[in-house]
Amino acid sequence: MLRKPLLLAIDDEPGMLALIQRFAGPAGFDVVTNGSAKDAMARLAELPADVALVDLRMPDIGGLDVLRAIRETHPQCQVILMTAHAAVDSAIEAVKLGALDYLSKPLDFDRLKDLLSSAREDIERRAALLSAENETAHRLELCGLIGRSTVMQELFGLVRRIAPHARAALVTGETGTGKEGIARAIHQLGPRRQRRFLTINCSAVVETLFESELFGHVRGAFTGATEHKTGLFEAADGGTLFLDEIGELPAAVQAKLLRVLESGEVQRVGSLQAKKVDVRVVAATNRALREEAEAGRFRSDLYFRLNVVELHVPPLRERREDIPYLVAAFVREFAAKFQKPVEGVSLTAERLLMMADWPGNVRELKNVLERACMLAEGRCLTERDVERCLPAAPARAASAPSASSSGTDLRSLEREHILKVLHEERGNKRAAAAKLGLSRRTLYRRLERHDITT
Repeated sequence: MLRKPLLLAIDDEPGMLALIQRFAGPAGFDVVTNGSAKDAMARLAELPADVALVDLRMPDIGGLDVLRAIRETHPQCQVILMTAHAAVDSAIEAVKLGALDYLSKPLDFDRLKDLLSSAREDIERRAALLSAENETAHRLELCGLIGRSTVMQELFGLVRRIAPHARAALVTGETGTGKEGIARAIHQLGPRRQRRFLTINCSAVVETLFESELFGHVRGAFTGATEHKTGLFEAADGGTLFLDEIGELPAAVQAKLLRVLESGEVQRVGSLQAKKVDVRVVAATNRALREEAEAGRFRSDLYFRLNVVELHVPPLRERREDIPYLVAAFVREFAAKFQKPVEGVSLTAERLLMMADWPGNVRELKNVLERACMLAEGRCLTERDVERCLPAAPARAASAPSASSSGTDLRSLEREHILKVLHEERGNKRAAAAKLGLSRRTLYRRLERHDITT
């Protein structure tokens, strides 16, 4: 591991804190001690602990309340409660709240050593899983695009095959799916990679200026044309021009674009001379362009000229298996950008991300994670971190319930996920626990909680 795990000890007895520090330091932990539960709770956000040793009975705040606060702020933190007044009821309540174990004072240091060793193994296993997930995401990416799903791998294969040859291509898909990324990949994998890649959003240009933007103009061509202007086709000569939202192109400009594609010549507005250009054109649209052409709202000859190869980018809801890898990549990116110690997301946060509809697709997912990382206070994005960054929408609320508003649904999902992993690992609980990022002890508790027998 690149860093030592952090152990937070909270106890109102200074002697006990000193004892824990002397014991846990040589065991491989960085140790932070606090004699006040109230003070510790106020500082939880700045203390992203991996393990916490908490006294059950303290004069200001009880250990169970501290446990609840830690589990809410740092859900990956493993909490061990300590008490000189052991009681069955409090032990059961502690386990229900997610405590790793419950120790009686004076402490059994052999038992504590075993617990800390188990906790270290869990921390290292989660780090290894996160590293493997990041590496898988990197290995499966294409020019910055990530997709492990079969449909995305097939799309990446098509991009690789056409990149060296196609002079025109049409990229289709919903808003936010990554159409421009596909266009850039075609450019980067082709023979024009050293030349310019220029873009124009056809929905953002004033209709009267389309011709000037695409083909340029000469001085005096129209009111306000005080200088010669080079159009995008000339500027992209030898490279690639990306026409985003091509379905918004006015009919008059569609005809002129078709002529340029067929002749390879552009004529500036107000000029009588044509100029030869060599430009690869990649167009993109979120419309059903074939239907638009059949309805007469888009030139069919231009559609077929652009649609030499069509590359359809599926919406995120149709490739949910890509979400964990996209999340890993985005968290890594934004943790570095904001200089935050965020290393991943909790299981409940990942489930929430997996369940969302994502009408804005990958762009929306990226924006949510950017906000979550910007506001994050710990090493792990929690369900609360993610939920507060999701746009409020009835559809989302119905499709992606949180544990607080619909705990039963999340418990059902957790049960299904555990069963799925157990099936994949053919009932091997050690392998299943490793894949789930849990200790075997925690897995057995989850199996009991969900009444799973194997």
